Amino acid sequence: MRTLRFYFDYLSPYAYLAWTQVRTLGVEVEPHPILFAALLDANGTRGPAEVPARRRYIIRDLARIAHRFGVPLVAPPAHPFNPLLALRVTALDMPPAQRRALIDALYRATWATGEGITDPAVVQRIASEVGLPADAAAHAQRDDIKARIRASSDDAIARGMFGVPTMLVDDQMFWGCDSLPHLAHYLAHGDVVPAEMIETWERLPAAAVRTRANG
Repeated sequence: MRTLRFYFDYLSPYAYLAWTQVRTLGVEVEPHPILFAALLDANGTRGPAEVPARRRYIIRDLARIAHRFGVPLVAPPAHPFNPLLALRVTALDMPPAQRRALIDALYRATWATGEGITDPAVVQRIASEVGLPADAAAHAQRDDIKARIRASSDDAIARGMFGVPTMLVDDQMFWGCDSLPHLAHYLAHGDVVPAEMIETWERLPAAAVRTRANG
């Protein structure tokens, strides 16, 4: 079976929505928790919630996607929030099925019930519910576990990723919920993008450079 690498951060509601769908595509899904903020910093960009006009738009966009997917969507207690502990717990050693159950539960607490996952007690309770040890949240603060998230984030940056969710299969990258139909088509029929088109676009010179305002 083909493997699809799923790069995600609990901070992203789009990653939550994509997670509800990718396991229906007939591939082995390999989850990779990463820090979305690291991708933003590496690419010199801001997150959707940091742009007021975009933040207002995505509320409706998310509701429409959730309706189309038939999945619940509620607001967390605050957004943006700090997802690091949940990401680190997800990076602990565990069998694949248990990791998927943990991701399901953490996403449910964030985007389906609105409980939130910034409280260490909540993260530990969820971890315990899927069978992790009673000290899982404490173990997730070890330096080696922190290093796993940094390494996974660095790997995503090195592969040219700039946002979440990003799905990687073969050598092809698919970003965001909007790319799910393209991903499904690629898995079934292969790529529709001619190599010569990519080569042409990559050779195009820049004829204008926009001056960016500070911040």
